Amino acid sequence: MEENAQAKLANMLKNARRAVFFGGAGVSTESGIPDFRSTDGLYHQQWSDPPETILSHGYFWAKTEAFYDFYRKKMLFPEAKPNPAHLALAELEKRGILSAVITQNIDGLHQLAGSKNVIELHGTVLVNSCTSCGKKYTLEDILQSQGVPRCACGGVIKPDVVLYGEQLPPGAIEEALYAIERADLLIIGGTSLSVYPAAGFVEGYRGPLVIINRSPTSMDRRADLCISAPIGKTLASAMELLEQDSV
Repeated sequence: MEENAQAKLANMLKNARRAVFFGGAGVSTESGIPDFRSTDGLYHQQWSDPPETILSHGYFWAKTEAFYDFYRKKMLFPEAKPNPAHLALAELEKRGILSAVITQNIDGLHQLAGSKNVIELHGTVLVNSCTSCGKKYTLEDILQSQGVPRCACGGVIKPDVVLYGEQLPPGAIEEALYAIERADLLIIGGTSLSVYPAAGFVEGYRGPLVIINRSPTSMDRRADLCISAPIGKTLASAMELLEQDSV
């Protein structure tokens, strides 16, 4: 059954020219980055305050030092490398099959794998900005700092990530909706589709739909193909079948 599903996925990819991938935390778990909502995920760990509270706009300003203590320990994974899922998606884009990757992740692994058109709905840990003068800082700058990182001007440096209580970047919203509207195949992977407003972007899509996720999602009934398996293995296998077909 699994082989048939991968063969079907490979065939759908073969016939696509504007495929779009919409992914979540499950894409990066195979790179050693834990997700939020699984049984042993971040939301099931014990902290003095809930992760949703710590990772909020209000908490950042009210308890900035506590925010950064949590952020450095649980949100930054500088040693993480792209896994087979990231690499397969980059290759699909290179072949002219995939037109965009829309990600809820903030780790930058899609770009590291070689993907060019990556739409980051929730921002990125790789870029940080002074809240006073706007000067940009790198992830390395944050890792080398202690306590609350401050700009040369004295302002507090904030990660360019969307915290709870903040709006998604308007440009990312427009790009994501445009990509999905033009897609001739939508692949949803590594996400439970429970985080809004991002999850709402795919609800109006009516074309060919594939879902690759370990647990059920709200759109499974509408999908042409549902695969409950590790996403890295699934995409890598589909790529192998595409290779065989092109020989």
